[in-house]
Amino acid sequence: MKAYWQLTLAQLRLFGRNRQVMFWSLLFPIVFMIMLGTFFGKGGSGTVDVVVIDKDGTAASQSFVQALQQTKVAVVTPRSDESKSLDELRRGDREIVVIVPQGYETAVNAKSGEARIRLYYDDTDAVTAQLGQTAVDLAADSVSKQLTGYKPIVTVQAEGVQSLHLKYMDFLVPGIVGMMIMSNNLNGVAAQIASWRERGILRRLQSTPLRSSTFIAAQITARLLLNASQAVIVLLVGSLGFGTNINGSWWLLLSFVIVGTLAFMAIGFIIASLARNPESAGPISGFISFPLMFLGGVFFPVKNLPDWLQALVKLIPITHLTTGLRQVMNVGAGVGTLWPELTILAGWTIVAFAVSAFTFRWE
Repeated sequence: MKAYWQLTLAQLRLFGRNRQVMFWSLLFPIVFMIMLGTFFGKGGSGTVDVVVIDKDGTAASQSFVQALQQTKVAVVTPRSDESKSLDELRRGDREIVVIVPQGYETAVNAKSGEARIRLYYDDTDAVTAQLGQTAVDLAADSVSKQLTGYKPIVTVQAEGVQSLHLKYMDFLVPGIVGMMIMSNNLNGVAAQIASWRERGILRRLQSTPLRSSTFIAAQITARLLLNASQAVIVLLVGSLGFGTNINGSWWLLLSFVIVGTLAFMAIGFIIASLARNPESAGPISGFISFPLMFLGGVFFPVKNLPDWLQALVKLIPITHLTTGLRQVMNVGAGVGTLWPELTILAGWTIVAFAVSAFTFRWE
């Protein structure tokens, strides 16, 4: 037991003294998260900035502007300079420009169907253009119903199953934690073990009374402590910097950190066994981890992938790690809901450790 703790502390000291390891394993994910959060994390989803130029200045035109604000899709900014606003739209500084022309109220009161709202959008941004047109159509439809006294015969009763107001950062932060766990263990273990083998450190350890199980247990413990502390730091940065929340159990969240660490450590041991030297361990790890980073739901939902690819993606461990972390943080899901993810990660851990036990080489 004494050798186990000494090896664990020695490994933690190695982590602390290696500035490159600390940067790439902790500071890089945090910097990456902050960069993405600065561009995407502050705004809500499904909204569009709309500049409204009311040339009519009447009660009818003001009623339309109010209806546009009530759609909750448009963030309305009143302006008076049409030429300047359209120039800003052409440069990409504006998203949507809406003009209520002079004589709008007269046309509305005439009920001739000649009342026109002019909408200008950036033709290169189809998503924003569609959102803007939807918001203006909703506002126009609302005004038309009020003027005609229209009462719908058929109504829709909507009931939300989960009322969540999630930002992109709520989606991204769990993905960053999952990416960090994968990179630290899959890439880190493979490179370190391959380096120790080439330098003869493993051979010297094998010649001592130290048991291989003690050595592996110390490696696992040190990396579990490192990953748990790093995950907590990333989650705190996400919470304090971008307002992300953890709606579920911290213990369940840490359970996913632990199981994910074990799964990717085991895969790292397999790569270390296959690699003849540290130079080859890096490319092999990158060949595996780089596709997983983009296919495993780190930056965008797995459901956005083609159907034929989703079946394959749902078999890899990073998908279930990010799904579990995201469900605990965003939805507050419990073990009863997430047991399939935990089971699959545990299965990867058992199978990968079994394979690594047969393939691992001390020399």
